[in-house]
Amino acid sequence: MITVVGTGTGAPVPGDVLDGARLVVGGRRHLEAAPLPADAEQVVLGPPAPALDVIERHLEKSDRVVVLASGDPGFFGIVRMLAERFGSDVLDVRPGVSSVAAAFARAGVPWDDAVVVSAHGRELRTAVNVCRARPKVAVLTGPGSGPAELGAALRCEARVLLVACALGTAEERVERVTPAEAAARDWGTAVSVVLCLDETRSLGPVRTVAGPPVGPAGWALDETEFAHRDSMITKFEVRALALARLGPRLGDLVWDVGAGSGSVAVECARLGAAVAAVEKTRDGIERIRANAAAHGVDVRAVHGSAPTVLSDLDDPDAVFIGGGGQELPAIVTACARRARRTVVVAMAALDRVPAAQAALVGAGFDCDGVLLQSARLAPLPGDVSRLAATNPVFLLWGVRPPASDEGVAQ
Repeated sequence: MITVVGTGTGAPVPGDVLDGARLVVGGRRHLEAAPLPADAEQVVLGPPAPALDVIERHLEKSDRVVVLASGDPGFFGIVRMLAERFGSDVLDVRPGVSSVAAAFARAGVPWDDAVVVSAHGRELRTAVNVCRARPKVAVLTGPGSGPAELGAALRCEARVLLVACALGTAEERVERVTPAEAAARDWGTAVSVVLCLDETRSLGPVRTVAGPPVGPAGWALDETEFAHRDSMITKFEVRALALARLGPRLGDLVWDVGAGSGSVAVECARLGAAVAAVEKTRDGIERIRANAAAHGVDVRAVHGSAPTVLSDLDDPDAVFIGGGGQELPAIVTACARRARRTVVVAMAALDRVPAAQAALVGAGFDCDGVLLQSARLAPLPGDVSRLAATNPVFLLWGVRPPASDEGVAQ
C-alpha cells in the first residue's frame, strides 16, 4: 500500500503512520517536520516523474511507502497521479484540511458557493477570467502565477484579494489587499492560495448544493428580459445560434463588440464566461450595466468605439460583433487578430457580408454563415394566430483551425 497523508495546514503526521515505512516521499518542509524512521529512504518531491519511479521500485519489493502532501492530497493533489500510475486500490489516503478550506476558515467566509481554480503549473488567464466572472474564487498559485501576477491582471475589477501565505506554519499570514496593491508586492515563494472576492454581493441564502450554479435555467432569453431602445436588440433566434457558435464557458473571456443593450454579453456571462461589452453610446453603457445587474452577472462595460478601444482589453477566446457601419471590416480584422477561438458577426445589411468574410478568411479562420429568417406566432382576433416575420439577419462565424503538428520533431 501507499499511505498518502495530508499535512502542512497545521496537523502533525501521526507517528504510527510512518512505522515500518521503507520509503517516505514529500516536500522538504514536510520531511523535515515528520518523525521519519532512521532506515527509510527519503525522496524530496519535485518533478513527480522521478519520485513515481522510485515508488514503483519499492512497491515491486512490497515495501511500505508513505507520501506526505499538503492539505487534502485528493484536492488538486498527488492522489490523481498516484492513482493513474498505480491504481486507486493500492492507496490509503488520509486527508488533512485543504489549503482552500483553511484559507476560507482564516477569513471567516463560507465557501460552499466558491469556485476553485488552479494556476499552479497552468496558464494564469483561466484563473483571471474565473475571477472576473464569479464573485467568490479561490486560486491555487504557483511560480509566475502568484498574487502579484493575479493582481496585475485584475486591476480594473472591483475585487478584494485575501492572500493566505504559509498556511499551517509559524510564518502563516492572511493579508487583505486590492489587486493593485497585490501587483506592487513581492510575495516570495510561500504562497498557498488567494481568495478573490466581490464584496458588493451578499453571502446569499443557506445552500443545499455546494458549488456555483451549474448553468442558467434557460438561455436565448426573450427580448422582454432586457432593457433596450426601440427594439434595437439581438433577437433571441439570432442569439441562440450566436451563443452556440461562441461556446462561452467558465474560464473564457468573451468580447461583445457593438453591444447595444448587452443581451449577448449578459447571456455569455450567465453561461459562466468573463465578458467585456464594448459600446460607443453612453446610454447604451447604462443599459448594459442595468441588464447585467438585473440578471445577477458581472459584465465589464467598456465605453468607446471599436476597433480603437479594443487595444486596452485582454485577448478574448471568442468575440461577438453586433454593430458596425463602414468600419465593420476593420473591426472584424482587429477582433480576428486577437481571438483565440471564434468570431461571430451579425449583420442586417447583406452588402457587408463579403468584406466581413474576407476579413475572417484573411486572418486564417475557417468561415461559414447562414441567413436567419424567422416568423413568430402573433395573435389575431377570433382566437387565431398569424405568422409575423422578423427582419432577416446574416450570421457569419469564423473558427480558428487547430495548430498543425507538421514539422514538429518526433
